[in-house]
Amino acid sequence: MTWPQVKLDSIKANARYAFVGGPFGSNLTTRDYVDEGIPVIRGNNLPTDRVFLDDDFVFVAEKKADDLAANTAYPGDVIFTQRGTLGQVGVIPHDAKFLRYIISQSQMKLKVDPDKAAASFIYYFFRMPGTVQAVINHALTSGVPHINLGILKDFQIPLPPVQAQERIGDILSAYDDLIENNRRRMALLEDAARQLYREWFVRLRFPGHEHTHITNGVPEGWERRRIGDIADCVGGGTPSTSVSACWEDGDVTWVTPTDVTRNQHYVLLDSEKKITETGLQNSSAKVVPPHAVLMTSRASVGFFAVAQREVCTNQGFISVVPTEEALSPYLLFHLSDRVEEIRSMGSGSTYPEVSRGKFREFEVLLPEMKLVSLFAEQAEMLLKQIRVLKQQTQKLRVARDLLLPRLMSGEMVLE
Repeated sequence: MTWPQVKLDSIKANARYAFVGGPFGSNLTTRDYVDEGIPVIRGNNLPTDRVFLDDDFVFVAEKKADDLAANTAYPGDVIFTQRGTLGQVGVIPHDAKFLRYIISQSQMKLKVDPDKAAASFIYYFFRMPGTVQAVINHALTSGVPHINLGILKDFQIPLPPVQAQERIGDILSAYDDLIENNRRRMALLEDAARQLYREWFVRLRFPGHEHTHITNGVPEGWERRRIGDIADCVGGGTPSTSVSACWEDGDVTWVTPTDVTRNQHYVLLDSEKKITETGLQNSSAKVVPPHAVLMTSRASVGFFAVAQREVCTNQGFISVVPTEEALSPYLLFHLSDRVEEIRSMGSGSTYPEVSRGKFREFEVLLPEMKLVSLFAEQAEMLLKQIRVLKQQTQKLRVARDLLLPRLMSGEMVLE
């Protein structure tokens, strides 16, 4: 079945400011931001793995929001990115935290006519890789690549009957609801592991603490050690572009900082790229074991992950390979808990970088190994559950993304 094609502008609601861009530059600047008030939607609120991130806002005062009535968005509205990461899209949920929002200068909003279209259908259409690429292809390239309201209004979309749109939205939303539920469960599991670390090793309420003598905040049997004394600090590297056969049919997972900065809940399942033996021989990258703690050390410093298989990294990492495998969960949470100290070690004129030499001198408080091992057992149980949930989520995304184009094209008949 082939759906008719219409311009996006034709399905806007019959209401004032139904399809608008963000405020003119001088009408909304950082000087307008306040600690609380009406939230401003920015690109970070339109992540690729969620329908909408109803958090991490800047705010404007209610009076300022009233002045920006033309740029106000409400639950149910579809939000598009105008400049920045082109192709971003989201829908403000009907159970949103706030009654109204202001869109930034880099966003546009559409309120659909419910008699013509379903917001969820529009959202999923613009989530398809082909649509994202089409948006990018329409970008104006003078200055920062961007699209404008006129381009978006003229964008052609398929338009099945509203009932079919709603059914398509419901099918795809079911997958996203499961994915979101898994994300929340993973966040709870990670927080449980972090709180266990802090209870034992920060608040010092570890098993047996009642009978342990503590001097100057250090329990008996614990010691301060350089990270370089208890772990290998392994750097990464990238093969020369002149070397062929570095990536085809590779079998070792290749990790870049983006894989980790976009990762959630520490557990890194895999990355899209694999490096070959030829690639390894022609770079300084070394394979590190699954219990290595991966830490970004350049530009975006202080993001952490633990891979579930052998990996190698580019030069943007220091991989911490503890001499005792049981140290891995402890070091993961210990280092991430002290991330600001680690970032303060960075230097560089172009971007901050923490050198391996300097990081090896970083001092950590090392508990007795029997306590570290006990923590590792409990933390690993929680990290294993996160692993399982991530694998489930990965499969859900694959299934959803296979269904998406078939539903949008009308190839799949809905009953």
